[in-house]
Amino acid sequence: MIKKLKIRFIILAMISLTVLLSLIVAGMNIANYRNVVCDADERIEVLEENSGRLFGGPSGMMESGNNNNNMNTPSVGASTDDRDVFDADDRDYIDSDDDNNYFGPKGPGGPSMSRDEAEESRFFMVMASQDGDIQSTNVARISSVDDAEAASMAEEALASGNEAGFIDDFRYSVDDFKGGKRVTFLDCGRTLGSFREFLKASVLMSLIGLLAVFFVILYFAGRIVKPVAESYEKQKRFITDAGHEIKTPLAIIKANIDLMDMELDSAETSGTAEDRSKAVGELRESLGDINDQVDRLTGLTNDLVYLSRMEEAENSLVMTEVPISDIVEETVSSFEPLAAEKGKDICKDIEPMVSVQGSSKELEKLVSILMENAIKYSIGPAKIDLKDDECGMPAPPEIVVSFGKDGRNAVLKISNRTENELTNESLSHVFERFYREDSSRNSETGGHGIGLSMASAIVKAHGGEISAKTTDGHDFIVTASIPLN
Repeated sequence: MIKKLKIRFIILAMISLTVLLSLIVAGMNIANYRNVVCDADERIEVLEENSGRLFGGPSGMMESGNNNNNMNTPSVGASTDDRDVFDADDRDYIDSDDDNNYFGPKGPGGPSMSRDEAEESRFFMVMASQDGDIQSTNVARISSVDDAEAASMAEEALASGNEAGFIDDFRYSVDDFKGGKRVTFLDCGRTLGSFREFLKASVLMSLIGLLAVFFVILYFAGRIVKPVAESYEKQKRFITDAGHEIKTPLAIIKANIDLMDMELDSAETSGTAEDRSKAVGELRESLGDINDQVDRLTGLTNDLVYLSRMEEAENSLVMTEVPISDIVEETVSSFEPLAAEKGKDICKDIEPMVSVQGSSKELEKLVSILMENAIKYSIGPAKIDLKDDECGMPAPPEIVVSFGKDGRNAVLKISNRTENELTNESLSHVFERFYREDSSRNSETGGHGIGLSMASAIVKAHGGEISAKTTDGHDFIVTASIPLN
C-alpha cells in the first residue's frame, strides 16, 4: 500500500509539473510568435507605403518590359505627376526633413523603421489583376528569389484567399493597388529562425528540468510519504495490540462462563448440601473473575475514549491559570503510601509558586499517570544492589521526582530504575498506543500500555513536549515541559 502511494504521489507530482511547464513554455512561445508576426506585419505596412523610395522611384512600378514579368524602377528624379502611389499627406512627410525615416500609411504616428532597417529588409512585390493573373514582379530587394519563384508564390498566396500569411519563411500581405492586387513578401527567415531556436531551447530546458525534478521527487518521495507510512504502521499495530488486549479478557470471561455452566449442571445433579455449597463457592469465584475482566475492559475503553478526547482537545480545553506546583506536590504525596507498600521510596524536589495556563484536572491526571508508571515498572527492593543505611537495613529503590522552572517552561522530571535493559531507540516508541517494552505483552502489571500515550496527549494539548530517555540502560527518565504563563 505504501509503495503504491509513493508511486501515485510521484506520478501526480510529475503530471502536475508537466502541465505547468507545458503551459509556461506554450505561453512564452505563443507570445514570441505573435511578436514575430506583428513585427513582420508592421514592416510590410511600411514597405508597402514606401515601395517607391525603396525600389528607386515614387511608385516602385513601371510598365512591364518583358512578358509582364518585371517591375520597372523609375529614377529618383521622377516627376511629381508620376507619384500617384502616395496620398497628399504622404507627400508631405516624404518631402520633409524626415526623409531618412520610413513610415507606414498613418505617418509618424504608426509603424515606422529607420533608413538602415528599411535598406536591410529583404522583400519583393508582385502585381496581379483582380482575377489573380500575374502582371509584374519586382525582386530587386532580394537575391534568393527570381521572377518565376516570386510569381509562383504570389499565385499560391492569392489562391489561399487570405490577406496575410506565411509561405515558407516569407510573410506575405495582399492589398488592393491601382485596380489590381499587390502581394508583398517579407523574408522572416532570421526572426523565424530565432523563434525556432528559442522554441527548441525552451522545450529542451523543460525536459531537462522535468528529468531533474523527477529524480528530486524520487529521492524525497520516501521522506514525504514516511509520516503516512508511520501512521499506517501505528494503525496496524494499534489494531493488533488492541485486539490482543480485548481478546484476553473476553477469553477469560468465556472460560468462566463455561465453567459456571458446568458447575450449575453438577449442582443440579448432586443432592448433597455440601456439593451445592461447594458449587456456590466456585460460582462466586468465577463471577469474581468475570467482574475483574469486565472492569479491565471498562478501564481500557475509558482510557481509549479519554486518549481520543485529549488528542482532539488542543483547541477545546478550557485553560485557566493553575498552581501546577501545588498539583504536583499533592499528587506525588498521594502516591507515597502505595510506593511504601511496594517497598519503594519517593524522593521529590518541587519548586513552589509555579503557575501555568492549563486544566488542573488534566495536569493532575498527567502527574498521576507518570507516578503510577514509575511505581509499577521500577525495580523491586529485592532486585537492587543493597546498600546499608544508618540502621544497617537495605535502602529501598528510589523514584526521583523533580519539578521547577527551566527557561520559559515548567519542567516535570520523573525517573526510576528498571530491571530490563532499555535503549533510547526503544524509548522513542513508549508514547505510542499499546506499546510495551515486553513484546510478549505480559499483563502481570495490570496495564494496557496506553498510559504514556495519554500523558503525551495531555502535554501536547497544553502546548508542551514530553520525552523519555535512559543514561545507563536501566534508568527510565520521563521529562514533560509545559510553557509558563
